[in-house]
Amino acid sequence: MECTPRIGLHIRTGTYSPRGEGKFFFVMMAAFAELERDMIRERTMAGLGAARAQGRTGGRPMIPDILAAARARHANGESPTQIAKALGISRASIYQHMPTSNT
Repeated sequence: MECTPRIGLHIRTGTYSPRGEGKFFFVMMAAFAELERDMIRERTMAGLGAARAQGRTGGRPMIPDILAAARARHANGESPTQIAKALGISRASIYQHMPTSNT
């Protein structure tokens, strides 16, 4: 037995079931939604590329004092997880700003 998903749309004048013209309507709306999503993605990627070309990479800059403290703690042998917890920043920030910290 084939399992067909049931999709319905409630309209103020009654209930609408996707059969015939209704099915066509839903397929067209899905196609438009997918097209719009693709266009949004393309524009986003173009914007990120343009920003990268101007030297902007995104993200928050690391505060120099925190970065210095992180480097000092790393030199003392602390792990990136311990450093992140102690300084109140994410572990990803530690790895991003101190790429040599492969501990």
